[in-house]
Amino acid sequence: MRTNTFGGQCAECGVDVPAQAGYRIGFGRTAYLVCRRHRPVPPPRGSHHGWHSQPLAALDFETTGVDPHSDRIITYAALGPGAGPDLVGMVHPQVPIPESAAEIHGISDADVARAPAPAAALRELSAWIDHLVAVDAPLVVFNAAFDLTLLRAELRRHGIGQPQWDALTVIDPFVIDYGIERGRLGSRRLGDVADYYGIKLDKAHDAETDARVARDVAIELGARHRATVFADRPLVMAQQRFWAAQRTMDYNRLALRRGRRIEPLGDWPFAPTR
Repeated sequence: MRTNTFGGQCAECGVDVPAQAGYRIGFGRTAYLVCRRHRPVPPPRGSHHGWHSQPLAALDFETTGVDPHSDRIITYAALGPGAGPDLVGMVHPQVPIPESAAEIHGISDADVARAPAPAAALRELSAWIDHLVAVDAPLVVFNAAFDLTLLRAELRRHGIGQPQWDALTVIDPFVIDYGIERGRLGSRRLGDVADYYGIKLDKAHDAETDARVARDVAIELGARHRATVFADRPLVMAQQRFWAAQRTMDYNRLALRRGRRIEPLGDWPFAPTR
């Protein structure tokens, strides 16, 4: 959550708030300041049912970089759904791991030196997604446009058949949170959103940990925000596509004002093609 750069008065109780001692909520002329006692909190859980109350699968990767079209998978975690089998492992990316990536997840070339080539794991992951489609289990992926684009590119790179992407139900807490908050709470990385919903993230940038936490966050989003839960798969996907496009357009309006390059609209749950 974004701390306040300048001092002021809390919009809730009027107390003086020194710089860095409270939170700045919102943007521009509509932004306001609150003290730590009035830190925003999510709404209470509801009793409604939906995708959040059924078994959910979760997926996460640690990678060689941040370009989903060209970077490679290093570790993977495909969890559930429910008590189903988990796929967790490490593969050799077949390219050097940049130091910038190793600094984030702590995995170096030495760590993957004896790891298997990716092909076998990629086949398992593709079959696992087809299994989710067959049993109608939603897949939770935080920032799905990165991870799913990365997996699709890796499958193409190794000549492995694609799963039934069009029939897969994806739940993206990153996108859903944006649809709810519209960026008013500042940075919303996995750790930020988890903290907001009271979920502990002990080991960030570990694929298995991140997948489990993303699933827990998705459950809280569904349980606490009735309007995000739709009964029909087409509506679940369409609403998230709308929110993803809305986020890109909001960013582009800011980018134009600041003279930055605008981003193309993607085809969520995939990133824009290059």
